[in-house]
Amino acid sequence: MFDKIVAELARALNRKEISSVELTRTFLDRINKYKSLNAFITVDPERSLAQAKAADARIARGEGGALTGVPIAQKDIFCADGWLTTCGSKILSNFVAPYDATTIEKFNKAGAVCLGKTNMDEFAMGSSNETSYYGVVKNPWGIDRVPGGSSGGSAAAVAARLAPAATGTDTGGSIRQPASLTSLTGLKPSYGRVSRYGMIAFASSLDQGGPMCRTAEDCALLLNTMAGFDPRDSTSVDEPVPDYTQGLNQDIKGLRIGLPREYFSKGLSSEVAQVIETAIGEYKKLGAQIVQVSLPNSQLAIPCYYVLAPAEASSNLSRFDGARYGYRAKDYTDLLDMYCKTRAEGFGAEVKRRIMIGTYALSAGYYDAYYLKAQQLRRLIAEDFRKAFESCDVIMGPTTPTTAFKIGEKSDDPVAMYLSDIYTISVNLAGLPGMSIPAGFAPDGLPVGLQLIGQYF
Repeated sequence: MFDKIVAELARALNRKEISSVELTRTFLDRINKYKSLNAFITVDPERSLAQAKAADARIARGEGGALTGVPIAQKDIFCADGWLTTCGSKILSNFVAPYDATTIEKFNKAGAVCLGKTNMDEFAMGSSNETSYYGVVKNPWGIDRVPGGSSGGSAAAVAARLAPAATGTDTGGSIRQPASLTSLTGLKPSYGRVSRYGMIAFASSLDQGGPMCRTAEDCALLLNTMAGFDPRDSTSVDEPVPDYTQGLNQDIKGLRIGLPREYFSKGLSSEVAQVIETAIGEYKKLGAQIVQVSLPNSQLAIPCYYVLAPAEASSNLSRFDGARYGYRAKDYTDLLDMYCKTRAEGFGAEVKRRIMIGTYALSAGYYDAYYLKAQQLRRLIAEDFRKAFESCDVIMGPTTPTTAFKIGEKSDDPVAMYLSDIYTISVNLAGLPGMSIPAGFAPDGLPVGLQLIGQYF
């Protein structure tokens, strides 16, 4: 059963071929068996099995839905009532959430079972899942390789069949990049489609929650649950939510696929390029039309993002000071000393780096030169996409420039690490939906992801 996708498990549960309790135990046993992958931060078998028992009762009464009884892993950035919620950071290592994030609330209402909270880069800052206070997550396709980040724990859990699906969050590619490196389907919805209430913020204008699964059908099932307007989130968009499972098998004959020339230039490894070109050839065979498009400002996405995201992070992370909740330094002389020591001891190196960059960019005398200029560039990047969509229906290209790199390979070179998100970041800056789907394997046997970018909603 652990090798079945969500849609198959849902059918088996509704036909009473297996109970949710049995299914949950199967996955909990696998999580325990493969602890060396370090995919999970918190597992609570008693709580998970209680949810599974309640789901079985719902199914027995004929009240089961599409996800009732299905075990789902949750990224440890979503607050879940009674669960340790750490964001992969020492500063929240003792924080038990007193409420549910909207996403968790919706899964609970649907009758899904929470298998546990998955490991992640600290406060979602990273592209390799090496910045977590709880240690590095290993890629099931090669345990000496990174699974990508920041949703690396969710990616590794689904790829290793420790969970049939998981949630992730995407600020600059943190769903799509790990999905690409672990041969999953990962979807970042349009900005505002999934509520950010209870999703601990990194960069508020960029963060978006989404599903990480093995198939498009599973992503559709999860997004049906996750999507929707939430009055508690000021960035949530009041837009009707369609049934995403409709039209999954539509003919794509005549679909115009745009290939940005900037995505197939210097920086893309030849091994990845070959797999992507072969995948594009399959779309041609299915009747799609290939058109060339240009995103001339895409090379500005990395510097633009690494001004805006740290600026928002420096503001969002100011709340973690040891005064109200979370970690507090033991020895201090006064309130200011407590703040300083708590943050110095509680945050990791990458988080400190981004807080300092962001505070600098927002400081007097530099705001116009950096933050305001980055916001202007962001508008140009969004305008590039608008023009491209005048001649195509969907934009296609690689998700990442390389396959999964080795653990530690880029740890001492932040810029090289940042460049692993070069094809994903511009989608977040524009607020568009993006998706990575499995495209095949490079000669080294590691997965390659194909990115699809769509119009808003």
